[in-house]
Amino acid sequence: MPNDHGHTHIDPKSGDRRVSIAIWANGLLTVAQIVGGLLSGSLALIADALHNLSDMASLVIAFAARKIARRPADETMTFGYGRIEIVAALINYTTLILVGLYLIYEGGMRMISPPEVGGWTVVILGGVALAVDTLTALLTWSMQKGSVNIRALFLHNLSDALASVAVIVAGAVIILYDMRWVDPATTIGIALYVLYMAFTEIGGPIRTLMLGSPPDIDNNAVVNAIRAVDGVVDIHHAHLWQMQEHAAALDTHVVVEQEAWGRLHDIKRAIKQVLEEEFGIAHSTLEFEREDQAHRGAGLYGHGAKRKEQTQ
Repeated sequence: MPNDHGHTHIDPKSGDRRVSIAIWANGLLTVAQIVGGLLSGSLALIADALHNLSDMASLVIAFAARKIARRPADETMTFGYGRIEIVAALINYTTLILVGLYLIYEGGMRMISPPEVGGWTVVILGGVALAVDTLTALLTWSMQKGSVNIRALFLHNLSDALASVAVIVAGAVIILYDMRWVDPATTIGIALYVLYMAFTEIGGPIRTLMLGSPPDIDNNAVVNAIRAVDGVVDIHHAHLWQMQEHAAALDTHVVVEQEAWGRLHDIKRAIKQVLEEEFGIAHSTLEFEREDQAHRGAGLYGHGAKRKEQTQ
């Protein structure tokens, strides 16, 4: 059921420490890779460094978002600050896309005229990068199951680890066969994978920020469950959205039978119980209308009138 996500809950302070360690590790690695890439002439190494730099920025954003998200609701943010983690995830995925496009451009230019590349420097720093990327992925593995923000970071680190493997292989091929074109080709391969990961995952944060309905809840099932409550005739003007990543909400008008108007409190309680127990929707705002005085021609979703196909 949607209200049983199976998340692993980690103490916030412990989670913050993990992210802090990952920030420092990626920062030091980025500096080492950029210096090594410049000395060896390896674009693949610099590409991996830029990817790690974007990871470090993502980690900083995620760290700040985690802190802000724990603030209680106030008069400025009446729903609380939890959505900041969705914003952070969107920023991180957008950064991945920009980095991927840049690396494809640079890799294409170097394919035309491959420069000299120091293979051993590439292999050594690629190995160090793989160790750091693996460490960061392990630090965020259990945390990413319950947070789209941390999941964005985890996918960053996972793609980094795979990119580091590709960099090591490229360095070995250069050492053994002096195939310099392998370096920019590896860069393009890394970039394509980065773009694939980003475009695959970015839809979730966009949907949430656009107030889209939760993807793990069947809207029709929710509507039918409310309609099945004794005394309910129909509903309209329904809005189903996510206040935060794991907090779904419903706002709707409920049309009640004229004879059942006297037991409105019982009907309301029954609807809220169904919503929470069957769909995990703990926050609902219900406006009731008596059948003989109900809004006519109202659409099921949104604020408008019924669409033509709903009335035919």
